[in-house]
Amino acid sequence: MNFLITSFLLGVGLAMDAFSVSLANGLNDTAMRRRKMVIIAGVFAVFQALMPLIGWICVHTAMTKFSAFEKVIPYIALVLLSYIGIKMLIEGLRHKDENNEQTALGLSALLVQGVATSIDALSVGFVISEYSLAETLMSVAIIAVITFIICLAGVIIGKKFGTYIAGKASILGGVILIFIGLQIFISSFFK
Repeated sequence: MNFLITSFLLGVGLAMDAFSVSLANGLNDTAMRRRKMVIIAGVFAVFQALMPLIGWICVHTAMTKFSAFEKVIPYIALVLLSYIGIKMLIEGLRHKDENNEQTALGLSALLVQGVATSIDALSVGFVISEYSLAETLMSVAIIAVITFIICLAGVIIGKKFGTYIAGKASILGGVILIFIGLQIFISSFFK
C-alpha cells in the first residue's frame, strides 16, 4: 500500500510543472483539437515516466556519473523553458494587435517542453532505487497515468480560459514558462 501511495504522490508532484506548461499551451491555442490535447498530455506523461526510469537505471549502473549531472538539471530546465517562454513572448508581442495570435505548438517545441519539465524527475530514481524492476515499472506507469490526466486537465482549463484572454494568451503562456524555469532553478538552491 505504501508503494502505491508513494507512486501516486510522486506522480502528482512531478506533474505540476507539466500541468503549468499544459495550461500555457491551452491558453496559447484556444482552438486546439482533442487529438492535439491528448498528444500534449501523452508527451508529458511519457517524459515524466521515462525520466524516473532513467534515474533508477542510473542509480543501479552509474551512480557517480548521475550525481554530477544532477547539479546541472536546474540550469537545463531554466534554459529550455526560458527559450520557449521568450519565443512565446516575442510572438505575442509581435502579433498583439491581431485577432488570432495563436501559434502552432510544433512537435519539436513540445518535446523540448517535455524534457524541460521532466528533467528534474531524474532524481526520483534515487527515491525508487530500492524498488525491484517490476515495482519500478509499475511506479512509472502510475506516474505516467497521473501526469496524463493532470496535463489533459491543464490543457482543457487553459483552452477554456484562453478564449477570455485571447489577446494576451501567448504573452501569459510565455511568462508562465519562464516563471516555471526560474522556480525550478531557484528551488534547486534550497534542497
